Amino acid sequence: MDVSWGFVSGRRLDRHGLTTPAADVPAAARAMCGTHAQVLSAAELSIGLRLADATRQDVQDALWTERTLVKTFGPRGTVHLLPAQDLALWCGALGAIPAANPFPAGVRVTPEQAEELITAIGAILADGEFTVDELTEALGVRVGSWAVDPVMPAFQTLWPRWRQITHLAAHRGVLCFGPNKGRNVTYTNPARWLPGFTPAAAREATSWLLHTYLYAYGPATPQHFARWLAAPPRWANDVFADGDLDEVVVEGTAAWVNRGDTEFPNTAGGVQLLPHFDAYAVGGQPRDLLFPGEAATRALAGSQAGNHPVLLVDGIVAGVWHQKKSAKNVAITVDPLRTLSPGHRRQLDAQADRIGAILGLKPSLTIDAVTVGPHA
Repeated sequence: MDVSWGFVSGRRLDRHGLTTPAADVPAAARAMCGTHAQVLSAAELSIGLRLADATRQDVQDALWTERTLVKTFGPRGTVHLLPAQDLALWCGALGAIPAANPFPAGVRVTPEQAEELITAIGAILADGEFTVDELTEALGVRVGSWAVDPVMPAFQTLWPRWRQITHLAAHRGVLCFGPNKGRNVTYTNPARWLPGFTPAAAREATSWLLHTYLYAYGPATPQHFARWLAAPPRWANDVFADGDLDEVVVEGTAAWVNRGDTEFPNTAGGVQLLPHFDAYAVGGQPRDLLFPGEAATRALAGSQAGNHPVLLVDGIVAGVWHQKKSAKNVAITVDPLRTLSPGHRRQLDAQADRIGAILGLKPSLTIDAVTVGPHA
């Protein structure tokens, strides 16, 4: 079965909630296989753009009041918002990915030490929400000074040794984020909010993650899957080999979808403005088709996506944009790499209005060059 990139883009837009809105906040996070949340305000915008009328407050309520979202370490060990209902499967799958420790001897935590730390972290966090400093102090008492020695290079300083396994503790299901204490991040044990919580069995969870990923990002290859997870390619090949999949050909290249999931409706993509690190751009492959020509130069850092907010036209990156917020307003500047039709311009106006509604600010839209650097 041969499929054009246009049909792939239309299907992905729809399944990501970008052309057909998701039902609620957790469904929006599920639709994109987790919402990147290193910058929480960008995550709020990613989710809001996939819903008909939600605001950033709805995302915050889902996270801290309703507990239907969990902030934790997801794919690639980066901070994500995941549906609480899916957390057991996420932990089971992420915990099954083989991981190498990049730190040198003398800094590196051994596998035995990692097990000791994960057990201790789970026990400590079961009692409440702890800042990094509070958790460090508690680990020093419970485990010993070796766990908290400042030996881990990070951001021109040295962190305590235990912090190199923070994401592993999350993937093993004993750590997630709690609400900030002032400006300080806190961690807690997700079992405090999800009674009876335990990670799912690895084989079941890995199969679920593959099929969830392919539903949102397929057709895809084992190499795409490995890159999305920062997982070993051989492991990804094995997971695909065990999957119940169908092969299709996209622009001359073989890729895979879930068995029987071979419908590619001819839907119009229209115009979308996606924030920093939006999942559609970060997870989308192949890069040369999603970021064609000048879009790769303007919106990628090497092959890494997410550093710049992007303008999509029919599911393909066709420009970058920038927002500047004040107390009551948000000024949106869009820098398209192609001429926008009158219809596209009307859709762009609607996108700017939607962003303003999500943020609770009055939007203004300007078409002009964006000269700020990444992450601005």
